[in-house]
Amino acid sequence: MDRYESAKEMYASYGIDTEAALSKLKEVPISLHCWQGDDVIGFDSKQALSGGIQTTGNYPGKATTPEELMADIEKVISLVPGRLKLNLHASYAIIEEGDHADRDSISSKHFEKWVAFAKKHHMGFDFNPTFFSHPKMKDGLSLTSPDEETRKFWVEHGKRCIEISEYLAGETGMPVVMNIWIPDGMKDIPGDRMGPRARYKQSLDEILSIPYDKSKVLVCLESKVFGIGFESYTAGSSEFCMNYVMQKGILPLMDNGHYHPTEVVSDKISAMLLFSDKLALHVTRGVRWDSDHVVLYDDETKEIMKEIVRCDALDRVFIATDYFDASINRIAAWVTGVRSVQKALLFALLQPNATLKALQDEGRFTELMALQEELKTMPIGDVWTEYLKREGIVSAYIPEIKAYEEKILKERM
Repeated sequence: MDRYESAKEMYASYGIDTEAALSKLKEVPISLHCWQGDDVIGFDSKQALSGGIQTTGNYPGKATTPEELMADIEKVISLVPGRLKLNLHASYAIIEEGDHADRDSISSKHFEKWVAFAKKHHMGFDFNPTFFSHPKMKDGLSLTSPDEETRKFWVEHGKRCIEISEYLAGETGMPVVMNIWIPDGMKDIPGDRMGPRARYKQSLDEILSIPYDKSKVLVCLESKVFGIGFESYTAGSSEFCMNYVMQKGILPLMDNGHYHPTEVVSDKISAMLLFSDKLALHVTRGVRWDSDHVVLYDDETKEIMKEIVRCDALDRVFIATDYFDASINRIAAWVTGVRSVQKALLFALLQPNATLKALQDEGRFTELMALQEELKTMPIGDVWTEYLKREGIVSAYIPEIKAYEEKILKERM
């Protein structure tokens, strides 16, 4: 008996169908973030990354052109199983020489090459307005700025991004999750907390005032505790964002690096799903703060996926990766993180959730604890290896990445 067949029997003894788990896993799309490949620089501005976030490291070979970034993403696709979407920031607009489009005037034509790329690889899109790394972030502020000209510039950017998202959805035939996040806040103790939030609300209202097809564009709002340079106050707090999405009927987006270290997104998912038809996630790994480390197959990633599966919400929760590490091979970072999310999802699909629920409801907490511990050492690795085999994906990916580095990345130095 081979290892998968043995694992299959072991899981069956707990009432778990590994074939059903693999079938579901194959159909769950993961949104692959484009910004791991170039350290969140983008193509519309040469300004260094700024606005409450920071990339650290100087590993050689980062992408500096759309062609290089697309080539790197293609390599990642070849090493990752299952369905993928492509998550773009507006700053990845491809603006030809002589076209002076700024962020308040970008349009669908600046993403035509990305559409061709996505169609080639049978991918859908997600999209993000880029409210950072731009000269018009006056005092680090965008939609909350007291300078009306600055605020209007960024409102217009948000509107253009809705139109672009609708174009991307129309071209691919798949809905686009369009996520709004701004860094706006204060480095030190503010003298006015209400004012920036009132302006943020007004700006969001203005962005959402334009007509768009809500079946094609799923607008989200993402909160954050703080960012570099905004340690004392963030306008887009969790309370602000959650209240706004409920009032406006848009989607909440939770990034698991955007909360206090004692908070976990896995505990929030079931609460949010009781009040939101759908929600979106950015899966990252914060180390002491929102440091956007590469996602690992760790406890919180597994707990997040377990909650999605237990809530029977695979069709209600949009999963995207979000991290950027310039200290290691960027393609390895991409592949490791996305595979970790998929492995965690497989782990969740291989849980006897009905049994666990019954033990809890019946007050059999000793058995509940013991069973959960037993499941941790079940042979998920053999099921994962079988999944890769069926998808035609190599298990050991580092040799391929090293070869790509020697052939492609070192030529960029």
